[in-house]
Amino acid sequence: MSKIQDVIIIGTGPAGLTAALYTARADLAPIVFEGHEPGGQLTLTTDVENFPGFPQGVQGPDLINNMREQAKRFGADFRQLTATEVDLSKSPFTIKLSNEESIQARTIIISTGASAKFLGLDKEKELTGKGVSTCATCDGFFYRDKIVHVVGGGDTAMEDSTFISKFAKKVYVIHRRDSLRASKPMIDRAMKNEKIEFLWETQVTKLNDNEQGLESIVVKNLKTGEETTRETDGLFYAIGHTPNTAFLNNQIDVDDHGFIQTQGKYPDTNVPGVFACGDVQDSYFRQAITAAGSGCQAAIRAERYLEEVGKN
Repeated sequence: MSKIQDVIIIGTGPAGLTAALYTARADLAPIVFEGHEPGGQLTLTTDVENFPGFPQGVQGPDLINNMREQAKRFGADFRQLTATEVDLSKSPFTIKLSNEESIQARTIIISTGASAKFLGLDKEKELTGKGVSTCATCDGFFYRDKIVHVVGGGDTAMEDSTFISKFAKKVYVIHRRDSLRASKPMIDRAMKNEKIEFLWETQVTKLNDNEQGLESIVVKNLKTGEETTRETDGLFYAIGHTPNTAFLNNQIDVDDHGFIQTQGKYPDTNVPGVFACGDVQDSYFRQAITAAGSGCQAAIRAERYLEEVGKN
């Protein structure tokens, strides 16, 4: 086993990359394990227009690459490995890796994100960013005066549909049941919106595309079995996210949906020396800029923790 590291960052994306930048500039020589999806969900996003500092917008992969290169400039060590298991029972902590090696660290910053739930249809991953989206606040603006379909029946679906209706000409909500799971205020707001129409007891069964991206969807009425092709400019999935925390093996407190619980205004977990940032602990905002901010907080807390407990 190699020497004990001051900081190990598990996961990248805006949160992990910002944490890497701050800890590297603090001379903590962070090692970053990039995981099976280096860069996170932004690598699937084409135009990012709401990240400050880019008046003309920026491509998601370009933004991630710039953040990585900035952290590398200050000495962050990026490794294309996945953390498969951790032992948080005692400090220094032990992280087991996908190459079957192990490494120890005095602090760990978890930034493994949350994976959007998909329907499991052919082409949906390839069409993400080309008509298929999992983030209304990220992409809703691009559908001004267009036709959009939203899949889901909970609060997220109602909130996303209402938000997209600010831009779109028409929003169709596709729900497999005959009633919604959302809270009453959310339902009332969506029901009163003239731009929103509901397709009950319906599910998407196929995506059709052309050279530009998504062209239409095939939906099935679950009551009659009838299938219909519907032209659409965009399809938004609002069926939830799964936080990437399986490797933690229940050693850290999480909420009812599996997101890591942090302590009040701080990114500290219930295990001293272990911090969480980004979408793995944020089920509400889920924005690149808020993830980056929480990565900064986690880095500063890790630095202060090391100062408080010493490095012995």
